[in-house]
Amino acid sequence: MTDTNTEELPVGVVIVTHADYGSALLRAAEIILGPQDDCGTVSVDGTQQVTETVARLKEVVSQVNKGRGVVILTDMFGGTPTNLSLSLLGTENVEVLTGVNLPMLLKVFGCRRLTLEKLAEEAKAAGEKGIVIAGEILRRKVKKG
Repeated sequence: MTDTNTEELPVGVVIVTHADYGSALLRAAEIILGPQDDCGTVSVDGTQQVTETVARLKEVVSQVNKGRGVVILTDMFGGTPTNLSLSLLGTENVEVLTGVNLPMLLKVFGCRRLTLEKLAEEAKAAGEKGIVIAGEILRRKVKKG
């Protein structure tokens, strides 16, 4: 056993989405930041029974949890990936955050030493901030310039 302080370990990350969206997001994040440890993806595509998908989700959560909990990032509130993930609340040390996008995921990977609750707050803010109407920003710059 190592003498590693639990606070030094990263929060685990699991991305649960329809089809391969989560795997693609993880690949994109790793292109930008490099390989990431203690993270995984679960695809929900209707080809597996719900019980099989939940079992896979529990397995991945268990694999990436090094003692500080796991943030589960899902694609949309009300969708099957979120609903299945919510079944872990109260039984596992997890937080479920919906609306995953690349800015949110990059923030998560950059802040994994925070507490699970603080990490979720930071990730939510980054995800929201990453949603912009580019034309609005460009029009403001033109008006100022």
